[in-house]
Amino acid sequence: MDSNIDRSPGIIISALRGGAGKTILSIGITAAWRRSGRLIAPFKKGPDYIDAGWLALAAGRPCYNLDSFLCTKVQIIHSFQSHSLKNEIAVIEGNRGLYDGIDIEGSTSTAEIAKLLNIPVVLCIDCTKATRTMAAVVSGCIDFDREVMIRGVILNRVAGSRHENILRKSIEHHCGMKVIGSVPKLKTQDFPERHMGLVPTPEHEWAKSSIEKAADVAEKYVDLKVLEDIAFEAAKKTIPILNPEIKKQYLNEIPEPIPPNSDIRPVIGIAKDSAFQFYYPDNIEALENLGAEIVFLSPLSDKEIPSIDAMYIGGGFPETHAEKLTENTHFRERLKELADDGLPVYAECGGLMYLGKELVVEEKTYPMTGILPIVFGISKKPQGHGYTIVEADTENPYFEKGLELKGHEFRYSKVLKWEGEDSDLVFSTKRGKGFLNKRDGVCYKNVFASYTHLHALGTPSWAHSMVRNAILYKKRQIQ
Repeated sequence: MDSNIDRSPGIIISALRGGAGKTILSIGITAAWRRSGRLIAPFKKGPDYIDAGWLALAAGRPCYNLDSFLCTKVQIIHSFQSHSLKNEIAVIEGNRGLYDGIDIEGSTSTAEIAKLLNIPVVLCIDCTKATRTMAAVVSGCIDFDREVMIRGVILNRVAGSRHENILRKSIEHHCGMKVIGSVPKLKTQDFPERHMGLVPTPEHEWAKSSIEKAADVAEKYVDLKVLEDIAFEAAKKTIPILNPEIKKQYLNEIPEPIPPNSDIRPVIGIAKDSAFQFYYPDNIEALENLGAEIVFLSPLSDKEIPSIDAMYIGGGFPETHAEKLTENTHFRERLKELADDGLPVYAECGGLMYLGKELVVEEKTYPMTGILPIVFGISKKPQGHGYTIVEADTENPYFEKGLELKGHEFRYSKVLKWEGEDSDLVFSTKRGKGFLNKRDGVCYKNVFASYTHLHALGTPSWAHSMVRNAILYKKRQIQ
């Protein structure tokens, strides 16, 4: 039910389409507010890792993803309430266009999140080669769904003062909507793009400098005081309160965590460097909440693998670090020895590529760990992009047979050679491309690797399985 509660002020920065500039504006606004002493709780609507990484750096704290395809509405509300407090400003960056979703009802859209959390929206509009027409576009967005609280407009890529004047007067007159910022076409490009998103922050040596420049832009061209007033409008709105029964449903009856001093408390290694960096904070926290001890490892630079009971290798861009990954021979060979001995290893996308036999980049072949009999190549076009639905139809150590899972895939890699058996693939792909022939989830002993990224809130059994397998491995080593 809805009720008045102490909640954080907040805004959603949205746009008419992808590439309109909302990411850099969201980063700049977040950094500018933080610079002024404000505490910011950053969120990213959708499954994106890269934008979330930049927002986290700008806010100085983890950025959480809000995605109504991967998670239930109850889980989204709980996540928002858990990670934002009444003395903080929640900044949610939308994705694609405000009303873009997976169907004509707008399911999974930014607008859906705005209504669910009762948060005002500020539109970032790309004004390139347009003037009064933008007033018609903004008016259309306002009237399309009156339950979405569009409260302001930021003009982007404005050609000059005359261009800005026409745009501002047209929008404020015809839409009754406040223009709270006008950003010119910027000559310098401080945020280079990789594939379909910004370069990941760990690859970006001058990331902090870029953040500061984005903050300068926000301070110079956006009325942050008016924007703050809009954000505080959300603090006066109602939001669903999760009663104990709903919280129990959200938590999915998570068992009591393993005590820190327990002999069976497992150690889970997580590959974290500029080659492997795509992790939802919720996934790592889910492992910790169940009692696992987390240690971060670098397949790029660590020569030794410490004593661990499981390994988690997330996505990233191993193709841009292929040479260094290959040169770290001892790490590759040791991981294979451990995997052959039964170490639980869970890998997603880039991690899957690292577990393969070879990676071919620009006609040059780089040996990987060789744990899985796969040769990967890199394409110039996306080979899989969007939400996925898979079903575990084969016995495996991680997912109960018959379980349907919702995830996300985004990759440029492709399978050049698969030397395994059909029985080694345990997912049937109902939505998305998957690994090969509408199947995904490569399984070998206690190794599981997939192109599908899973979110721990939407798939709580994932963390349970990781910790359970780690404990079993740990006990075998003790015996």
